[in-house]
This record gives sequence, structure tokens and C-alpha cells, in this order.
Amino acid sequence: MISFTKGRYTVQQANSPAERASIHALRALCFGVPDPFDVDGYDDRCTHFVIKDTASGTTVCCYRLLAVRASHLSHSYAAQFYDLSTLSTYSGLMMELGRFCVHPDWNDPDIVRLAWAALTDMVDSQDVQMLFGCSSFDGIEKAAHLDAFAMLKARHLAPDGWRPGIKAPDVYRFADEVQHAPDAKRATAAMPPLLRTYLMMGGWVSDHAVVDHEMNTLHVFTGLEIGKIPENRKRLLRALV
Repeated sequence: MISFTKGRYTVQQANSPAERASIHALRALCFGVPDPFDVDGYDDRCTHFVIKDTASGTTVCCYRLLAVRASHLSHSYAAQFYDLSTLSTYSGLMMELGRFCVHPDWNDPDIVRLAWAALTDMVDSQDVQMLFGCSSFDGIEKAAHLDAFAMLKARHLAPDGWRPGIKAPDVYRFADEVQHAPDAKRATAAMPPLLRTYLMMGGWVSDHAVVDHEMNTLHVFTGLEIGKIPENRKRLLRALV
């Protein structure tokens, strides 16, 4: 079981009822759900990670992981929203990263780095070949994120062989609709931290965003082939564990 302390933070798998409750409460806060706890039917299938401020015990970050083979992609959270038939021939083990959130009062880049360090250790130990998930933009107003979507179109669309198809009833086809060149500074600033990290490692996205009215987000399918992550980034992350 992964557990380590680095600087002011402790990173560990969440197993106790108290740890699970703190995760569900943080998710509710970050995703703006009306209930005090954000819980869904995928939680019991997943491995959960929690990052805490060691001194106060505050849960500052959480996420969940689901290992899946191509033949069982329909069991993933993302399969509700995307046609993943293009990945049906993928031979390696995949892992879905979901419900990633950081406490809004804790704006510390070390938190995301430590989250990825624990994730890297998990990927190594299970010989995972691809990570995937949904990366969410706050709000469903497209105008607030146009430069970010222009950047995704220009530089980060999925290879044709892996690109997910449309399944959700309400989508924003940004690869077709965005016509302007991105302002790189504004685009980077508008990217969710999780998505920025995916892209820095060589990740790619779907050519459309799902308009999720329930969660009040626009989200893109995001994939990352482990073999294509630059070796220097892998070394830096492994060194943190």
C-alpha cells in the first residue's frame, strides 16, 4: 500500500471510513454538489488516494483509480459520455483517473506533483500502459475557455486511432467550431491543473467537450500513453515517493 510523507503533506491510499468521508466531503465542496458528500456507484470499484496536510489533518486533495482492460471499458466512468470503441483493441492495462480535486483554499503546486508521484508509483507497480479520464473546465459557458480549446485543437488532439467518438447528447465540437489561433498565455492559464499536467507529459484529448449540466462543467476525454512520457519527468516523479 502506497503511503509517504513529503514536506508538509502525507499521501496515502484511503481505506478507513473517516478517510472516505473526508474524500466525499472534499469532492462535494470542489464540485459544488448540493449534498454534503459526493458519492457515486463507481467508488466501491476504485482505489482512492488522499493527500493531507500533516499538521492539521486537512484533506487537501483526492482522486480515484480504476484498472481496466479494453474488453471492460464500458465499466469505466468515462464510457458514460464517450464512445470508446477506438480503444477496444488496446492490448495493455489501462487505468482511469477520476474525481481528481484539490481543496480551493490550498493553492500549492506541490500538491499536484505529489498526487502524480503516487500515481506514478501505482502505474509502475501494476505495469499500466495508458491513463485516461475526464478533465473538467468549470462552468458550461464556452466563451470563458476559447483560448484553451483553441490550444487543444492546435496541439493536443488524440491520434486518429485512439480518438473517442461522440456519445453524450450535448457536446461542444471545439475542433470544428474554434477557428482562431490560441493566445498561449491565456490558454495555459485557463487549463485545469490536472489537464495541464497530462499535456506536459504528452497527453491528448478528444476533439469535443461534453457539456455536463449536472456537474456544471465542460469536460474532455484525456489520454496518456505511459511509454511516451519523457524519461526525465518520470524520474522526477519517482524521486518524490
